[in-house]
Amino acid sequence: MAESPIDSESTRPATEPSAAGRRRSPVTREAVLQAALEIVDRDGVEGMSMRRLADAVGRDPMVIYRHVSNKAAVLDGVAEIVFAQLSVDAGAPDWTSQLRVVARDFRRLALTYPKVVPLLVTRPLATPLGLRSRAVLRPLEDMLALLTRAGFSGADALHVYRAFFGFLFGHILNELQEIVENPEETDGVLRLGLYRLPISEFPLLRELAPVLDAYDGTAELERGLDILLTGLAANLSSDDPGRR
Repeated sequence: MAESPIDSESTRPATEPSAAGRRRSPVTREAVLQAALEIVDRDGVEGMSMRRLADAVGRDPMVIYRHVSNKAAVLDGVAEIVFAQLSVDAGAPDWTSQLRVVARDFRRLALTYPKVVPLLVTRPLATPLGLRSRAVLRPLEDMLALLTRAGFSGADALHVYRAFFGFLFGHILNELQEIVENPEETDGVLRLGLYRLPISEFPLLRELAPVLDAYDGTAELERGLDILLTGLAANLSSDDPGRR
């Protein structure tokens, strides 16, 4: 039997406004982007369309276009919302400790919005630096301030920023895409499907199966930061013993 409108409305979560309620609410750019974030977070980037976004806001698509010019602008806005939640304390006394805090916060955001991560990695690069939103540029500006205050030159600070976020993006993509072939198996070779590889050709990979199988995102992040930050500090301070 078809579900009646009353039954359908009564089964909505208490926190989800009805279509009628959304139509009564004013439409703002922030509301449109928040609805887009919810769609991407639930269905991925491929699930976001202007029609679905208009339905989520409870308006005709033409109303949506008054606030965002096209789908690309929507995706940029979704990345903007998440980046706005990431902050760098430019006045922190220890730059390495602050970067560890930023890395942990970024990982937390990525795990909160895993389907948004591809936008965080790609959308800023699709826009010239001077045209990116302030929310996207703020971590860059504050990190440059943190590092130059610690004694690095502007060029070296930019190098640290690029290496740091390059590492973070790679770590997050690796962690989120880690796939186990046979979750019910207890042997790493079987769980990861490494039994398919000839042991004569891939002896080291097969040998490391227990380590690969025991992947821990938190521990992997910390170990990577140890290597990255220690190397950057040693390399960039070699010509200036007084630099932190």
